Amino acid sequence: MAGGRVSVESGPGGDTAPAEPYAERRRARMVALQALYELDATSHDVDTVLARRREDDQTPAHAATYASQLVRGVRANQAPIDDHIARAAPQWPLEQMSRVDKCILRLAIYEMLFEADLPTRVAINEAVELAKLFGHETAPKFVNGVLGSIERARRAGQLESAQPPDESDVR
Repeated sequence: MAGGRVSVESGPGGDTAPAEPYAERRRARMVALQALYELDATSHDVDTVLARRREDDQTPAHAATYASQLVRGVRANQAPIDDHIARAAPQWPLEQMSRVDKCILRLAIYEMLFEADLPTRVAINEAVELAKLFGHETAPKFVNGVLGSIERARRAGQLESAQPPDESDVR
């Protein structure tokens, strides 16, 4: 996926088929990560940031919808998500953690705990890919380690069950 563009493939007879769903979701995660980064660094309004990202990146409708769902879900559940990060990486206080790493972790933890149709392995793999693209050299290993710890705790029954977010409260 060169340059972050979603590919469109030609089908039989030369007709154009839509890009694979995973490619749109990956695009949505990239948009969501950029929006979460901006929201973490500024006091901008969620709706304004999402609209700007959608327009600047020319995000396809399905990807924009999923990106919005991710951003609003992370924001609505940020306190418990941050608590999971703090418990899984006690030697890295959130205020000292790279903003990119923190936003990637928030996004992946939201998907792991609140996106029932998404296998956990996919959320972790996608987070590692985002870390390779946007993070520093050691980010992929760090992200994988933190998310692996959270997944082991979830499997051991040490995490409370996730409730769907009330995204209407996020502004």
